Amino acid sequence: MERYIVEQKLKSAAAFLVIIILLPYIVSVFVNGADVTAGAGSSSFYVKVKVPDTEQADGIAEIGWTEYLAGILAKEIPVDYGEEAIKAQAVIIRTQIYRELENSEDKILTMDYLSREEMQKQWKPEEAEANYKKYIRAVEQTDDTVLMYGEGYAWTPFHQSSCGKTRSAAEVLGTDEYPYIAVRECPYDKDADGEIRVFTFSYDEIQELCRDFLVAAADSEQAGKGYSFADFEIKAYDSAGYVSQLRIGDTICTGDQFRDALSLPSSAFSFSEVQAGKDGAGDEMKITTTGNGHGMGMSLWTAGKMDEEGKTYEEILSFFFEGTELRKDLQETELF
Repeated sequence: MERYIVEQKLKSAAAFLVIIILLPYIVSVFVNGADVTAGAGSSSFYVKVKVPDTEQADGIAEIGWTEYLAGILAKEIPVDYGEEAIKAQAVIIRTQIYRELENSEDKILTMDYLSREEMQKQWKPEEAEANYKKYIRAVEQTDDTVLMYGEGYAWTPFHQSSCGKTRSAAEVLGTDEYPYIAVRECPYDKDADGEIRVFTFSYDEIQELCRDFLVAAADSEQAGKGYSFADFEIKAYDSAGYVSQLRIGDTICTGDQFRDALSLPSSAFSFSEVQAGKDGAGDEMKITTTGNGHGMGMSLWTAGKMDEEGKTYEEILSFFFEGTELRKDLQETELF
């Protein structure tokens, strides 16, 4: 009888211990719902991330892998996009990181991200938890999935919206290394937010901003003459409609060089002359741009519209990166 009592006490103690161990998980499920997994807020492993504002002396912080990917998603794609579009972006980001880490010695990640606190500050309090979980789900439901081309990680650029077509990497970069980055029709992009924008610059401003590649910058006599509308001529477009060659005075440059120098949203642009003033002189020029970003790879706007049409993230990625393959990559221990 005494042995029976001892056994019952041991069983009760063991049961109590199990309850104590599982209590945090039980409370979490009760409060947040059963769909919250161990990856939400903390991952099965941590990664080293370069964080300029961290309190660490070396500027390196350790962050949960799932939390980090969700934070990058929150920075790159709006939460009101559909889940399939966000999952497509999760695969793109994961592939970019794996591609970078493959040849990295220190294994320190540098991609900008939003912390959970930063995410919640930009949302209404009643929406914050649901929005956060949406990004977490996109990471978890594409767990380990990356885009491969042959035996290597694909190059997976993306942009906010194109000018109606995405660009060919062969035309932009002059290499056949990325045949899957090709021209894709994106008619939805023509209705994207901020698709068409107009900027006004004085010729002096343009001369100063482009001085690094202008011929006149090395010739004080030509530089002193300045520029007028007649000095600007678009010489060629690529097959997607982006400016590929531009003349400024005696200088021939690319549309991307001009876009970067003036911080324009796109290199799909056109010029128009500002009406001359009362004195008969016009010293400014209008530049109208179409699209937002470099135009290569996946257009986030079109991805969002494809999601609304019922397309899966696999179908979205197949459209923009035709010729690549989705695979489950389980090499985390080798990469990190």
